[in-house]
Amino acid sequence: MTLIVNDGTPEMRGLLDKSRKRLRNVGIIMLVLGVLAVAFPFVTTVAFKTVIGWLFLIGAFGHFYGAWNADTPTRRSLDIIQGAVFALIGGWLAFMPEGGLVTLTVLLAIAFLLHGLFETMMGLWLKQFPGWKWMLVSGGISVLAGILIFAELPSSATWAIGLLLGVNLLSSGLSYLMVSMAMGKVSQG
Repeated sequence: MTLIVNDGTPEMRGLLDKSRKRLRNVGIIMLVLGVLAVAFPFVTTVAFKTVIGWLFLIGAFGHFYGAWNADTPTRRSLDIIQGAVFALIGGWLAFMPEGGLVTLTVLLAIAFLLHGLFETMMGLWLKQFPGWKWMLVSGGISVLAGILIFAELPSSATWAIGLLLGVNLLSSGLSYLMVSMAMGKVSQG
């Protein structure tokens, strides 16, 4: 592991200050989004699902465009089939407000578990900074959120995505702010 030390040079202070400001800004944005998601969990759940649906629809257009420009009949057929599958999934997710919530809730639980593990690893990598324990706490909260989602299925599908996404955004935003403040101490010293 490489230890980052403030050697007092203007370049190092500039690098630390730039990183600190970026973490602070991302932390504030995550906190605001987290508050909104916790305040309106069902709306957040439906909005999250709708955005994923639109991403599938955009992917469908990409496949249809690929089919239009395909150089072989086999490739054209594959792109048309993939585009149709993406369009069906995207249309279902984007235009059926309560359809697919349980499936997405399971996927979100898996995402929280993975995010928590990665954030824990990030916290361990940041051990040289005084605020590194906040990343470990945030990682633990994400893992706990994933476990809670699994425990309450299928009834949790209507609120879990929005509420736990909000809690995750709040904990990550707070940890980013704490690391940002700790980096401020390092850049001055």
